[in-house]
Amino acid sequence: MTTNNDTRPAALQATPQSTRATAHPRAVLVIVLVSYFMIVLDNSIIFTGLPQIQKTMQLTPAALSWVQDAYTLVFGGLLLLGARAGDLLGRRRVFIVGLALFGLASLLVGTAQSEAWIIGARAFQGIGAAIVAPSSLSLITATFAPGRERTRAVAAYGTTAGIGASVGMVAGGALASLLSWRVGFFINVPIAIVMIVLALRFLPTSPIVRGRFDLLGAITSTLGMGALVYGIVEGGDHGWTAPGTLVPLAAGVVVLAIFVLNEWRAQQPIMPLRLFASRERSGAAVARLLFAGTGIGFFFFTTQFLQGVYGWTPLQTGVAFLPMSLLQFGVSLFVARLTRRFGNAWLVAVGIAIVLAALIWLAQITPETSYLLGFAGPLALFGIGQGLCFGPLTAAGIASAPAEDAGAASGLVNTAHQLGSTLGVAALTAIGAGAATLADRVADSYTGGAVMVGIALVVTLIFILPADLAARRSATNHH
Repeated sequence: MTTNNDTRPAALQATPQSTRATAHPRAVLVIVLVSYFMIVLDNSIIFTGLPQIQKTMQLTPAALSWVQDAYTLVFGGLLLLGARAGDLLGRRRVFIVGLALFGLASLLVGTAQSEAWIIGARAFQGIGAAIVAPSSLSLITATFAPGRERTRAVAAYGTTAGIGASVGMVAGGALASLLSWRVGFFINVPIAIVMIVLALRFLPTSPIVRGRFDLLGAITSTLGMGALVYGIVEGGDHGWTAPGTLVPLAAGVVVLAIFVLNEWRAQQPIMPLRLFASRERSGAAVARLLFAGTGIGFFFFTTQFLQGVYGWTPLQTGVAFLPMSLLQFGVSLFVARLTRRFGNAWLVAVGIAIVLAALIWLAQITPETSYLLGFAGPLALFGIGQGLCFGPLTAAGIASAPAEDAGAASGLVNTAHQLGSTLGVAALTAIGAGAATLADRVADSYTGGAVMVGIALVVTLIFILPADLAARRSATNHH
């Protein structure tokens, strides 16, 4: 399973040519997918448990929002640093450290007894997630050679992002209703321990790269992303013209400008700007940001509607997402085969178009609309669309990335996803802020989501599709 297209610098060619051959690809894939599933699950499992958390902890609405936002803020702010750490310090070592941190943080969240405790523990969780998420994708690119095997592995990874979010709603609702919201975090502890043991046994080692660490890039990317995410969160909570929103947003833009300038000059940048030379990768980052933002916003507002308007329990709310989860899983089984026949771009475009139709349908919702007429159909479309496009969208985000930039490319994918998730909830909340009722607010958010997904579709058709078609023509001519 070796490759002769090694264009890495000498320092990075220390990896034996037999690394892929001596690894256990299936074991690596299982470890990566289960670990990433655990990360994604926690990003949505909390939604259906928020009312119970608020009651247990006696939290104010602002404090409750930070139970979710603290995780998002740290996760989004540290992703690039976590991605590059895997390249420089060894993916296996960094991946294991991330799992240990996430497992410990999950235990702290589950045992939280106060507002400060649970918010701090959620932020700590974000640190572990920012390490595990990009490391998991870079482990796939390092283990599987380009071609059919990597296509299937990346498709499974991308599908995990969508299924994890869907299953999180079902699992979160069931656990909150039948046991406690705390159980959703406690289950991460044994999973993390088992994955660490398996990682020590099966994950291949990669050499420590000797060279300069882009300290200024690490600091400015973390502070810039953190400030930007904080400003987005504050904008959703307190309005986009509030000083608490404008100051961090402005600071984030300035610091990120310094970051870009530094990356242009650094010898070993934390985010090589050459990654953006690819129209496909750049378009995939933008499309993923918009698509992920709409998806998380969809979960956030649909949960509110089902519980706040229909008066459903957390368990009923979670089960309502089951058709979506089952369809998404079923469709994802055919993605690798469809990708080989049609390419990534067409699947991304069709999947996003299907989700767009679902959101337009949902925007017509009223309190009198039944679940079967108002939600069952759109949920089915949402599951089909996400099942089609998540894997190919991930593949487009790391397409043709040099081996030495595997971590940085995966960091870009995950950063786009996480920042999109934060931006989506904040922006869609702001769109519906003027509505008189919860039902109207949710309907307005669906309309806003349709606009975001529409833009993602245009970006796909302009940037991802032409690049993918050109690459497929080139491959055909080469053979």
